[in-house]
Amino acid sequence: MSNLLTESTIILENDRVLIRPLTVDDHEHLLSISLNEPELWHFSLVSAAGSENLTQYIKTALEDRAKGTAYPFIVYDKLTNSYAGSTRYYDIQERFKTLQLGYTWYGEDFQGTGLNKNCKYLLLKYAFEDLGMERVEFRADNSNHRSIAAMKSIGCKMEGVLRNHMPNNHGGRRDSIVLSILKGEWEAYVKSNLEEKIFPSDPDGNVN
Repeated sequence: MSNLLTESTIILENDRVLIRPLTVDDHEHLLSISLNEPELWHFSLVSAAGSENLTQYIKTALEDRAKGTAYPFIVYDKLTNSYAGSTRYYDIQERFKTLQLGYTWYGEDFQGTGLNKNCKYLLLKYAFEDLGMERVEFRADNSNHRSIAAMKSIGCKMEGVLRNHMPNNHGGRRDSIVLSILKGEWEAYVKSNLEEKIFPSDPDGNVN
């Protein structure tokens, strides 16, 4: 898996979404969201609001990929034929078969449209079935109720809250909630539940 993180090109897609590796040139694809929706990073540890911050955000993400500790993606919404945001695998622990899935943000027009569930399905499927992960972890500001609800809706289980865990973007510190999905849970019900949500069936039970 070490070569995967530094050399391979991971492209994940279905009828709704295309997820491909983030590049320096993607600055232009994400700039409009960065300039016009700075509130997206209110709960984030690192902001990509504004052109300079977005440049640094991408630079840091690509440096982490080169180190083999992260794999950042850009998300393209096929429904609207437009770039929606970004996400990544990070804190990748090959030895322990774990990683975190986060740094996820989408423009307001893409929120609540089903895009996130499609992305998470593809990313979780690849993590468990191709990378052989045993655990995928998620973290968020414990005050970010919308993000927490979205994570629970895809099957994440809450593990606890790390109190006063990290500095936030407002001069204080945040409590970080920790959630996860285990490989056994993915195989037993998380995968099938997500498939039911993103691949609706007709009355005869056939997947459309």
